Amino acid sequence: MKARPPRAWTTLFLCILISGLVVEAIEPVSTSLLVVGTGTAMLGRKIYRYIYENCHENWVNFNATGLKYDLDTKLYGQHVAGQVILKAVTGFMNNENPKKPLVLSLHGWTGTGKNFVSQLLAENIYVKGMKSSFVHLFTATAHFPHEIHLDTYKTQLQDWIRGNVSICPRSMFIFDEMDKMHPGLIDSIKPYLDFYDNLNGVSYRQAIFIFLSNAGGENIVQVALDFWKDGKEREEIQLKHLETALSLSVFNNKNSGFWHTSLIDKNLVDFFVPFLPLEYKHIIQCGLAEMISKGHSPDKEVVEKMAHDLNYFPKEERVFSMQGCKVIPSRLDFYI
Repeated sequence: MKARPPRAWTTLFLCILISGLVVEAIEPVSTSLLVVGTGTAMLGRKIYRYIYENCHENWVNFNATGLKYDLDTKLYGQHVAGQVILKAVTGFMNNENPKKPLVLSLHGWTGTGKNFVSQLLAENIYVKGMKSSFVHLFTATAHFPHEIHLDTYKTQLQDWIRGNVSICPRSMFIFDEMDKMHPGLIDSIKPYLDFYDNLNGVSYRQAIFIFLSNAGGENIVQVALDFWKDGKEREEIQLKHLETALSLSVFNNKNSGFWHTSLIDKNLVDFFVPFLPLEYKHIIQCGLAEMISKGHSPDKEVVEKMAHDLNYFPKEERVFSMQGCKVIPSRLDFYI
């Protein structure tokens, strides 16, 4: 008989453990062996849970301390967004019986950290982070490009959310480019964000929905610019200073994605989170962090050369970055 390779024996053993076939292979009638077989099957399921991702605390487990640390040390120049997100997510995740899913809408210019925050949230809730099968990312221009197919998109999106929440109630859905998404498509997911115990036997109250949008960016920038012109510190900006800017540019803007949607009328968005424009010093911080992530020793002189060549406004004072940190990974390679 030809010997099996070690990996084949391991696979066979796991299959036997998981299925409980050890009992049948020895003596299916014996009561004592039945007890052993049941225990073996339970052990097999435990092993399976550790090896393959599933909706269990081994794979889905909120790390509040880790999230706070990441927001404090990795998210640059966004004290308002960091505070709001930490409180909102921690409160929701610690609530054993939330009344509705958590719905966050992140607003600001490209490169200010919206996608990065989504990544940090995923990494502190799911062991596999953004690669988790329970994290679902949709991009308006890639997944819903043609308005003529709106009805098809609605059906597919509803089925996708329903199916995945059925598998794991603690699922996360991220919608990028919300300002480019058709309002009718947004309205189609409204029932899943509302105050329902369940819909057709499925409860959505533990799920998390995150909307990312550039809408409101110009108004948020204006607030930051006004503070700078008045000689005030950036850290003096509070959420209350930005709420009006968001309401004017998001709620009443036809290009915001939220315009006239029931999500606004029904107050289903828990927090509108503003992201401020980044300053030169934040670009330096992003650049140094990127050098480390690329395996290089942080070199401030190199990063400053890269940062100096980027575009800023006002034109003469060069205070705020027009591109943020998004271009740094590709730009930095040129200077290293």
